[in-house]
Amino acid sequence: MAEDLYGVLGVARGADAAEIKRAYRKLAKDLHPDKNPGDKGAESKFKAVNHANEVLSNPDRRKLYDEFGEEGLREGFDAERTRAYKQWSSPGGGRVRTEGNVNLEDLFGQQGGVGDVFGDLFGRGRVRRGPSPGRDVESEITVDFASAVRGTTLELRTESGGAPTQVRIPPGAADGSRVRIPGQGMPSPNGGPSGDLLLTIHVTPHPLLRREGDDLHIDLPLALHEAYFGAKVRVPTLDGSVTLKVPERTQGGTAMRVRGKGVHRKGHTPGDLYVHYQIRIPTGNGADLTSLFEKLKEHQTEDVRRDIIV
Repeated sequence: MAEDLYGVLGVARGADAAEIKRAYRKLAKDLHPDKNPGDKGAESKFKAVNHANEVLSNPDRRKLYDEFGEEGLREGFDAERTRAYKQWSSPGGGRVRTEGNVNLEDLFGQQGGVGDVFGDLFGRGRVRRGPSPGRDVESEITVDFASAVRGTTLELRTESGGAPTQVRIPPGAADGSRVRIPGQGMPSPNGGPSGDLLLTIHVTPHPLLRREGDDLHIDLPLALHEAYFGAKVRVPTLDGSVTLKVPERTQGGTAMRVRGKGVHRKGHTPGDLYVHYQIRIPTGNGADLTSLFEKLKEHQTEDVRRDIIV
C-alpha cells in the first residue's frame, strides 16, 4: 500500500503551503545524505520526503492526489474519465433515473461499449471483440539529479533479453514520477498487443543543489570581506556558471533569486534558482587576525539576536 504523503511530511491533510514547506525543509535537513553517510534507511526516507514535497507543494498535483491518490499522479492519467467512471459505478450514479431511453454509449461517445470506456481507464474488466493485450509490467529506474532536471534518453534491456529500448525521461522528472513505455510489457496470451512497461523514476540527491517544486536552491559560501564590501561571485548551475553581484553589507542567510534557472517542465512556468549566502569567517589563529577581530568586536554595538523570540 502506498504511503500517505501527508504522513510522510507529518502534516495534516488541510495543511497550507507554508506548513508543508516548513515540514519539508526540517525533514530534508535532518535526512540529507551528507548528514547520514551510508545510512540506507535515511536515504530511503529522504527520497520519500522529496517525493511528498514534489506533489504537495504543487497545487495541481496535490489536487489530483487528494482526489485520486497515487493513481492520479501517473503519466497520462485522465481525471475527467475517472470521475465519469466513479459517478457511473456509484449507487445512484450510472444507474441514474432517466426520462425516456438513454444509451450510456451515447453519453460517453463510444462505439465499442461502456466496457471499453472503463476498461481503457483501468486496463481490466474490458469488453473486447478481439485478442486481449498482454499484462503491464512495473519496474524502477534511478537517474542522477542533473539528468532528471534536464531530461535524458536511456537505453534499457528487458529481462527477456530482447532488443534494447530507448526510454525518454522528460525534463523536470521528479523522484517518484512514472513513465509508460508502450509495448514493452508481457506478451498477449492470444495474439494481441503486448502490455506496457511502467517505470517509476528515482532521483539521486545532488551534492550542491536541492529541489523544491520547480525551484532549485543552493548554499553559497561568502568570505567575510565579500559580504562586507560586496563582490561579484560565480554561482554554479546545471547550465554552467552565472555571475551574481553581492550587495555591500550582505547578511548570512540572505537569498538571491536567479530567474529561470530552475526546473523547466513542458507546459509549466520555468522555476528559479535561489542562492542562499552563507558567510564564512577566517579560521586562522595568528596574532594579526586575533587583533583584527578584537577591533571588529568594538564595532559590534547592536544585539545580533534581538529579533529572536521563542
